[in-house]
Amino acid sequence: MNDRSTITPDNVRAFLDDSFPGDLGIEPLEIEDGHASGRIVVDRRHLHPGGYVHGGVWTALGDTVAAWTTFRNIPAGHNFTTIELKLNVFAAGLSGDEIVATGEPLHAGRSTVVIEVKIERIREGEEPRLAANLIVTQFVLLPETP
Repeated sequence: MNDRSTITPDNVRAFLDDSFPGDLGIEPLEIEDGHASGRIVVDRRHLHPGGYVHGGVWTALGDTVAAWTTFRNIPAGHNFTTIELKLNVFAAGLSGDEIVATGEPLHAGRSTVVIEVKIERIREGEEPRLAANLIVTQFVLLPETP
């Protein structure tokens, strides 16, 4: 990945098929230097046996959006890996809900990047509400040398 500006919603859509985020139905909405956002429209595959959105779904959506944000905030040619994340869920999600995650960098250094992802739940007939918050720390990897 030589040009970080190539991480755009259209570019991401092109490689989502046959990927974990694609299998979950994660859709990119915006990807800019200062923020990225994506969403899931909740269906049966996203629910735990009790009928609510599984914690892994909140985490996967947030971590995916954090990745898009990270790519736009590291030098060209560099990569990264998640080294720590913390999720707090404040509201349950149900089938038919839309959950929208927006990530913003809190710190973009030479060796680490920290992204905060706020996740809103949008439910028909209700005001959108903050449903979860995720903090992700990424370790920046130097370009591979041939």
